[in-house]
Amino acid sequence: MRHQLTFLLVILLSSCAAAQKSEAYQRLAAIAEVEQKIMVPMRDGKRLATDVYRPKDVAKAPIIFVRTPYQFNGWVDGEEQERLYQNAYEAVSRGYAYVVQNERGRYYSEGEWDILGVPTTDGYDAIEWMSTQAWSNGNVGLYGCSSTAEWQMAVASLGHPALKAMVPMGYGAGVGRIGDFYEQGNWYRGGAGQMLFTSWLYHVQHDPAAPRIPEGLEQQDLLRIQRFYDMAPEYPDISSTEMLSTLPVSEIISANNGPEGIYEEMITRTPNDPAWYEGGLYHDDMPFDVPTFWFTSWYDVSISPNLALFNHVRENAESEEARDNQFLWIAPTLHCAYTRAEENTIVGERSVGDARYDYDGLIYGFFDKWLKEEDPSDIIDTLARVTYYTMGSNEWQTTSAWPPPSVEMVPHYLTSQGDANTMYGGGALVESQPTTGSQPDTIIYDPMNPVYSYGGNVCCTGDAIEGGAMDQRRMEARNDILVYTSEPFTEDTEVTGSVESTLYLSSDVKDTDLTLKLIVVEEDGAAYNLDETIQRVRYREGYDNEVFMEEGEVYKVDLTPLSTSNLFKAGQRLRIEVSSSNFPRFDRNLNTGGNNYDETESVVAHNVIHHSAEYPSVVHIPVVKKTASR
Repeated sequence: MRHQLTFLLVILLSSCAAAQKSEAYQRLAAIAEVEQKIMVPMRDGKRLATDVYRPKDVAKAPIIFVRTPYQFNGWVDGEEQERLYQNAYEAVSRGYAYVVQNERGRYYSEGEWDILGVPTTDGYDAIEWMSTQAWSNGNVGLYGCSSTAEWQMAVASLGHPALKAMVPMGYGAGVGRIGDFYEQGNWYRGGAGQMLFTSWLYHVQHDPAAPRIPEGLEQQDLLRIQRFYDMAPEYPDISSTEMLSTLPVSEIISANNGPEGIYEEMITRTPNDPAWYEGGLYHDDMPFDVPTFWFTSWYDVSISPNLALFNHVRENAESEEARDNQFLWIAPTLHCAYTRAEENTIVGERSVGDARYDYDGLIYGFFDKWLKEEDPSDIIDTLARVTYYTMGSNEWQTTSAWPPPSVEMVPHYLTSQGDANTMYGGGALVESQPTTGSQPDTIIYDPMNPVYSYGGNVCCTGDAIEGGAMDQRRMEARNDILVYTSEPFTEDTEVTGSVESTLYLSSDVKDTDLTLKLIVVEEDGAAYNLDETIQRVRYREGYDNEVFMEEGEVYKVDLTPLSTSNLFKAGQRLRIEVSSSNFPRFDRNLNTGGNNYDETESVVAHNVIHHSAEYPSVVHIPVVKKTASR
């Protein structure tokens, strides 16, 4: 038996060694000094596991810093590890040191984990350590997408002098409160819960009872044991669709035998709970003074607050230099899918054309300008402030500001004879406010039979939702979806910017949700979603107080803005869908007026959308004027 175990161990170690000696690693090791499992001390004595890849022929290199909650054990074969080596090779080949670090409490890093690696001072301390190493030129840039981007803004607010530039991509989970957006790191949208974090935490959070590496081990011991302990929990396979249907919402992870962690506390927070302001989120009352290249995408989970953050920093960064060096890029892709664009890029079911671009050239051109002290690239000196992709025309465009100065907001009023239910009804969008004849429409919303999410601006929901543009006609046959469609455009019309909507609602329940989708209807009838939003009605007057409805009263509800850029060609139509659920993209409002997160019983709502001279439900569409410059 011992011989069999020894043989198996040899096979295991050989397999691990093969992973370490992969082609990507060998290519990197040929040009880089490789140091793994450096334990970088934080101010409270906890140490964070750090790998450093630096060019062999550069005495003092600028630093690209990547901080992540995900595993990067060099002895584990897999796509993520290969990508890390490829990214490190790209940086080192351009003269940079590439430093990757696990957040506190993740894998080999010591301490207890919280989302965004609280405390935020960990990021500051890591920058301090890197910038003072003998091989560092003292300049640090932050880089990454999603979980490797979302922490950057709050750390930047601490103002370390060595932090000279940032490239956050798909960074919405780090955006707390920005203006009217109280998303709190993608946890909310319009006061309704976004379920992506429920699914993400099920597959990411480490159970406190799980085995841990003892703190205080020397680097040589960590290098040895990482060969056979990768510290990655193997979570059971589970259908996210089934899991997210569990009630109450607060027990989704525990009821499905998932890991214990921070979810059960976070789900109880309200959209403006003080706890959101104690962690690693960036809020609009925090300082910011770092040149930044922001990368976003039309089908990302939080495009509108991401754009709002760009504008906030452009207007409020502390120095003129920082304000003048904010750049924005908007691609027509899903979350963090920039480099997956192809000659014929398909997002969901819709082709958006050739959306490829030399992102490495852009990113390193930006870093060269701010981190290199000799021969910096001049690519940024000729770059427009904002570069965005217009779907429909399928072209990159540029503008001096967001939205483009040439945008004019054009109202489109909802109207019908009370028959807007389904795509076969009489719902219409008109540019003149209805004065007579328009009758209200009714949605019967049963939380136990919600409108299911189909496509959309999503991330991290497992098998529950496939993101992107999907033909919505299969959904628009439902009687609990109101459909309002414009007349065909008589000429090509570019819609670019923020879509603002106001609906007038009455209901027979204390609280409910309103959802809205923006859609382009092709001449053949295919109806592709562009963006979507939601508003929990109890928060219609703000996120500090819950204000419930009374039966018989009509309430004005302003929904959080949508964002897009799409060319509506002559013959195409604009469409708006209105409903009261978009599940599991958002959690279901059970309509009771209770906490929602700890409830299992629901009430069927009869929600009435009013559109008349007295109650003008309207959607304002940002149309680019042809005669004006951008």
